[in-house]
Amino acid sequence: MKDILNRISPDEALGILRQLAKNDKRVEEEIARIAADIIRDVDTEAICEDVFFVLDGIDVHELWHRSGSTPYGYVSPEEMADEMIEEELNPFEQEVFRLIELDMLEEAKLSCMGVLKGIYKYSHESKSEFKDWAADVPEECFDHLLAEWEKRCKCEKHIREMDDFIKRECSSWAK
Repeated sequence: MKDILNRISPDEALGILRQLAKNDKRVEEEIARIAADIIRDVDTEAICEDVFFVLDGIDVHELWHRSGSTPYGYVSPEEMADEMIEEELNPFEQEVFRLIELDMLEEAKLSCMGVLKGIYKYSHESKSEFKDWAADVPEECFDHLLAEWEKRCKCEKHIREMDDFIKRECSSWAK
């Protein structure tokens, strides 16, 4: 029984936390405080590197495997490249939107900056063969995420800070 805390699953741990919070208002507040502290720890540069790493790691052979004739018709390599990039970016984008839903606008801005910088870095620095099949996709994904973030953020100060960031860090894509 002594080692049970080191052997429970993440789902079991979450269930325990929920039960503790339900049973004691002070414990609920402490859990919320700790969770907020953890969520607030946004590292823009680490996110940038993670985005670059996942995009740069997309295998061109997987692209060729997933494109071409299918039972449902033909999927061009360019169309599949678009889909594969979007699949890799989706978790990062969802994290930005989750932070907005939690009303953590500063953290959402920083997270979005990291994702945008990672996409930009991939587009400008990657030497992957896959990237050749997705020439315009990174900039399209960049523009889409930025537009979605602005629409959801609605904070003029953060939008101005994002514009300054893009001019400084992603200069050739600045509007």
